[in-house]
Amino acid sequence: MAPSRRSDGLLARVNFPLYTLQMITSRHVLVAGGGGSSKTGVANGFEIFELSHDSERFIAEEIIRHETGPSVVMNCSAVNLNKHLYLVAGQETHCQLYNVNLKLVNASELRRGSVKADSVNNFLRKRRNTHSKDREEDASKKDSNSNHCSEKRINFEIRAADSIQTDFGNEAVQRVVRISHNGKLMATGGTDGHIRVWQFPQLLKKFDIAGHSKELDDLDFSPNDEFLVSIAKDGFGIIWSTRNGKQVVKLVCQPPNGVKYIYKRSRFGRVEEDKDACRLFTLANPLGRSGKQKGLIQSWKPNDGTLIKSITIDESLSALAVRDDGRFIAVGTMFSGSVSIYVAFSLQRVLNIEGAHSMFITGLEFLPVSGDGPAITSRSEAAVVSISVDNRVCIHSLPHRRSCPAWVAMILIVFVLFCTFTLCSYLGI
Repeated sequence: MAPSRRSDGLLARVNFPLYTLQMITSRHVLVAGGGGSSKTGVANGFEIFELSHDSERFIAEEIIRHETGPSVVMNCSAVNLNKHLYLVAGQETHCQLYNVNLKLVNASELRRGSVKADSVNNFLRKRRNTHSKDREEDASKKDSNSNHCSEKRINFEIRAADSIQTDFGNEAVQRVVRISHNGKLMATGGTDGHIRVWQFPQLLKKFDIAGHSKELDDLDFSPNDEFLVSIAKDGFGIIWSTRNGKQVVKLVCQPPNGVKYIYKRSRFGRVEEDKDACRLFTLANPLGRSGKQKGLIQSWKPNDGTLIKSITIDESLSALAVRDDGRFIAVGTMFSGSVSIYVAFSLQRVLNIEGAHSMFITGLEFLPVSGDGPAITSRSEAAVVSISVDNRVCIHSLPHRRSCPAWVAMILIVFVLFCTFTLCSYLGI
């Protein structure tokens, strides 16, 4: 039975609803959202936090806040190419490209505010601690230590670049954007059902695939960037070739009890035992959200659309993430705001955080174990960041699971065999 407990919890709270997040380095998470174009006084934009672990808990410090005027940020994607970070954000019908320069500065100067944020826009703010007052006092005490004065930290300079229209429906809205792992392609989807693939970062259109009859819900590139999966409200999940834009396979949901299901999220993941292989994970919810129907988590072979494994969840699902090494997946729920972590190959649940948020989960991202810069050292086997429209950024960690070493297992086996042989001899069997 998977453990159910409150783990880590609140990292930060912002003053606008959150819809999307990205790990932009091994230690920095970007969260984005907003209140839309109505005059509610709720901001639109994104914030970047630096994450760390103090041997007891995870800590988040705000690095930069960038407001986007009347345009809410509903989706985003990022890629680091030759130490230059590109960020794309869905803002209504358009996709906005940002150039993000990473700069190393002294941590003490950042904390004292002597290094000013780049004046690219009027909304960049200096670093501040997002935890309680006593933690801020602890941080200020650490600043007095000379070791921290020479510590280098990353600061960000953000510059808005090109903006392109990516959806042309009657009520056009970009619903999803994804940059390929090699940074050469960008895929967008919206309400018109088209999958548009662009050369990146030039933003020149490569393919325009009329792949679905209804709006897109999700897109993802395979780890080797050979495949692109799309799912939409027409109920279809389709894998495409990124070389020619042709359909490779159409997924057949195979729901239980003949109930019709609609795909909600899709993510590719690596296979630990075979670096050249990958799996595809999908979430599906019953059509009409009828009472006791259960959500589905499924894993597939992307080459031929073979269903590997399928499990049911007690409620509808809203968010999905796969760790960069492919070992774990995380799932967020629609109604209870819960977050769970599963072993990817078996879909066995190993952590369940009930009521992690007060509303439905809008985004999940694992802390990376590989990639740019050193990973965060903690006492956990895995950790996932979650966001919701409740304005909160939370983190949930999976403690290292206890396992029996091989040599102990061998001793136990020999001991059992010895006891069995002794008992049989005693009974004369």
